[in-house]
Amino acid sequence: MAQPKCRQIADELRERIVSGALRVGDRLPTEPQLQEQYGVSRNTVRDATALLVHEGLVESVPGRSGGMLVREKVTLTFHAHRAEMPGPTAETDAWRSEVEQQGYEATQEFRLTIEVLPGELAERLKVEPESAAVLRRCVRFVNGQPSSVQDTYYPMDLAEKVPELLSPRDIPQGTTRLLAERGYKQVAYYDEYVSRMPTPEEATLLRLQPGTPVLHYIRTGYTEERPVRVSVTPFAGDRNRIVSTHGDASIIARFRPEEEPR
Repeated sequence: MAQPKCRQIADELRERIVSGALRVGDRLPTEPQLQEQYGVSRNTVRDATALLVHEGLVESVPGRSGGMLVREKVTLTFHAHRAEMPGPTAETDAWRSEVEQQGYEATQEFRLTIEVLPGELAERLKVEPESAAVLRRCVRFVNGQPSSVQDTYYPMDLAEKVPELLSPRDIPQGTTRLLAERGYKQVAYYDEYVSRMPTPEEATLLRLQPGTPVLHYIRTGYTEERPVRVSVTPFAGDRNRIVSTHGDASIIARFRPEEEPR
């Protein structure tokens, strides 16, 4: 069966991007140029460029100097098995260090609000549905582009006992160490991964192109007595790679030195 013309055009443009013939910031041929080159309609050309937009390879930039431009594609590797490993480094500093070790620039925006817990999160925290909770949000950027949003929910009764959780600023030692210092050491975690299309808010926060999914990384942290927090982190599906290793890390490091624990 013959391949649809729009896919043929997309394949050839993709090859030019992957090979480096078209570099970051370069403009694709205009719609009239592609129509003439391939002898197709305007709609066929738009279907072809839409495929590349959905793959995160190009973006539509308005204005005279705009058009369909090749995007910078930054893929961050998130090592799930290292998340919040015991040590002297706060969670934010550990994340920033990992980003910088991969050669990128790390920045983040922080916000604190009091929210009504959705039923599924109330169940995870074993509190009454529609209970109030502290939400500490970090929007994390890699090379100036939003990469993930970490939303961490703490039960209100816990925040009353550990009032620093209500601070409108980032906590220097990180919340995990803070809670441990106050007698709420997390000794167990339950991790979930859920892939789906983004909500309108997620699409806006992460500046997602149409058709781009998100991967939700959900971690519930437990002390010996109770769950004390749920972190929900949607990762932009076109700019993140999740890695988790198990077993003897030294053996893995022999064959994949970049995975050696830090």
